[in-house]
Amino acid sequence: MQIFRCMLIWVCLLISSAPFADDPMISKVLVLKSERKMQLLAGESVAREYRISLGDNPIGHKQQQGDERTPEGHYLIDFRNPQSRYHRSLHITYPNAVDKQNAKTRGVSPGGDIFIHGLPNGMGWMESAFVGRDWTDGCIAVTNAEIEEIWRLVKNGTPIEIRP
Repeated sequence: MQIFRCMLIWVCLLISSAPFADDPMISKVLVLKSERKMQLLAGESVAREYRISLGDNPIGHKQQQGDERTPEGHYLIDFRNPQSRYHRSLHITYPNAVDKQNAKTRGVSPGGDIFIHGLPNGMGWMESAFVGRDWTDGCIAVTNAEIEEIWRLVKNGTPIEIRP
């Protein structure tokens, strides 16, 4: 019986992350911090657009651990975490080599653990308290329904550009 349950869970997870026939092929994620928008691009076309929340200190590029800024620049989505403290999360490859060197020069840690994620686990019912506010420690947050769609559409290795 236990094996059957495990297989059922595995099949459900596979189905929930499987692409739909009409899903666009996402070639890039574009974040426009000042507009609080994230766009999923299929070639040059905007396939999806989301309203986002950023770090508590959203203006400027992330300089060091604890500054609560969302980084700016060119990165990749390199892995996903279905067991995150937030409803699903996609990891952004911050810090890159330049970020690390700048932090080293300043004698600080660049920080890390920057993700696109949903709401804190168990808080989905309070969506209205989060949407339209900057509340993360430097991550990019969307609603739980939106992260489900992003999770399905954005593959590991997808470039992400974060603009001021």
